[in-house]
Amino acid sequence: MSIHPQILSMKKVLAVNWLILFTSSATLICCAIPALLVSLGLGAVLIGLVSNVPQLIWISEHKPLVFGIAGILLILAGLMQWRSSKLPCPADKNLAEACMKARKMSNVIYGISLLFFAVGSWFAFVAPYWLD
Repeated sequence: MSIHPQILSMKKVLAVNWLILFTSSATLICCAIPALLVSLGLGAVLIGLVSNVPQLIWISEHKPLVFGIAGILLILAGLMQWRSSKLPCPADKNLAEACMKARKMSNVIYGISLLFFAVGSWFAFVAPYWLD
């Protein structure tokens, strides 16, 4: 039994969206989570986290690169989302249901990724100057 090409296309889009979610999560890790911990008076937790995961410092020091890569990937994923939304789902009922389910899941993951990127961007580039 072969897999319908539309289902394969949706699986690719879904896989890319998971990658985007992971990438945009780095924007939260670099900026939003540390700001949240410090604002809640949990600076010691942040110090413990940074001492156990020193890569967090690299991410924070290179936040323009992290946000640039995440932004480019979000744009590419958005284009893939748009392109795949124009493709028809298969005529077979089971495949059509799988196609629609994959589209919905993909849209949810993409939306969460956009939210992560927006929150991270605010904490990285706006809040330090706006709250000054």
